[in-house]
Amino acid sequence: MPMSQDFKNRLFPVAKDIAFHYGTPFHIYDETGIRETGENLKKAFAGIDGFQEFFAVKALPNKAILRLMKEMGFGFDCSSIPELILAREVGTKPEDIMFTSNNTSEEEFLFAAQDGGCVLNLDDISLISKVPVFPELICFRYNPGPRRTGNVIIGNPVEAKYGVTHEQVVEAYRMAQERGAKRFGLHTMVASNELDYTYMVETTRMVLDIAELVEKELGIRFEFVNIGGGFGIPYKPEQQPLDLAAMSKEITTQFDAFKTKHGYAPRMYMESGRYMTGPHGALVTTAINHKDTYRKYIGVDACMSSLMRPALYGSYHHIDVLGKENQPRSEVYDVVGSLCENNDKFAIQRELPPIVEDDLVIIHDTGAHGHAMGFQYNGRLRPKELLLHGDGRVELIRRAETVEDYFATYNFTPDTFVPPKG
Repeated sequence: MPMSQDFKNRLFPVAKDIAFHYGTPFHIYDETGIRETGENLKKAFAGIDGFQEFFAVKALPNKAILRLMKEMGFGFDCSSIPELILAREVGTKPEDIMFTSNNTSEEEFLFAAQDGGCVLNLDDISLISKVPVFPELICFRYNPGPRRTGNVIIGNPVEAKYGVTHEQVVEAYRMAQERGAKRFGLHTMVASNELDYTYMVETTRMVLDIAELVEKELGIRFEFVNIGGGFGIPYKPEQQPLDLAAMSKEITTQFDAFKTKHGYAPRMYMESGRYMTGPHGALVTTAINHKDTYRKYIGVDACMSSLMRPALYGSYHHIDVLGKENQPRSEVYDVVGSLCENNDKFAIQRELPPIVEDDLVIIHDTGAHGHAMGFQYNGRLRPKELLLHGDGRVELIRRAETVEDYFATYNFTPDTFVPPKG
């Protein structure tokens, strides 16, 4: 089941007016739905002391959205300097920011250490000696390798570029101790868009087992374990949503058992991005052309610079045509953009109601990895972002890119360098 009926009820009656006021294309996000999802997540894991969600900034890096997350008491998972800046600009405390690094530069380490620092989550044992200012609190990302199978999106852990291996994990914490670390966390991320809740339960079991192993070897008591993100959403109408109630019950039982055995339990962190915002966003675009050749094509005023998931992954995003939701889906279209790439398609051979020019086409579930994955190939620019507030107000939270933005990187001080001759 794609975007909820409640979101439709809030958006569809006013979508035409919003489009008239702002122009298309735009991504629009549903504040009410985001808040409800966040509160449901907190309630589901209320039985675990110290539970906290660290919103994955990469999913929807917009300050207005980050403010909503902060208001719900969430932290942030960051992996770049701009993402750290976003988290800090909304007033996030240092220990509410996880910086999960991958092939990290000295510049990034130094920036992460500024303004009180953050929770440094190292991806590789070789980085331990490269951290210029080693923090008191350190975390490592664990890659189970052949001990787990990955899912379709994230792939086989053996082939993943992320994390320390099972054989390295104890040594990594020992080396961190030698560099002065006194507080410890443990992280993993082995799935993406997973709808089978038992996968996340097994991930929890895995990190608690590793925490037990490291504690036995080194006497480390972990302050937290982070089971990562990867909670899936049902993009297709026939898919069932993640069973949050069953998952949280079984995970809570695991933490209770750990506490019974050890006399304490670490705090539990997670870093959902897609689950928090994915279903609560839509790309609204206008049909501007109808081409009838070997196939029937509907050309819209957005392209894959606005949403590249279908082209990149072959992903399905459900589509409604405003005002025709209840009409028979009697036509078969490719819904396409204007990019000079044949895979610039939002839908391929999709059954839809008859579409005419100026119809509003609403593409579901773009609230995560939609605008964030945009690009400027072919000189196509990223669209504006809007927030539909709970009181019905619609706020512009990011303007559309302009041609001036595209050419802004040509504004620089000329610099010509002649290398010395051999």
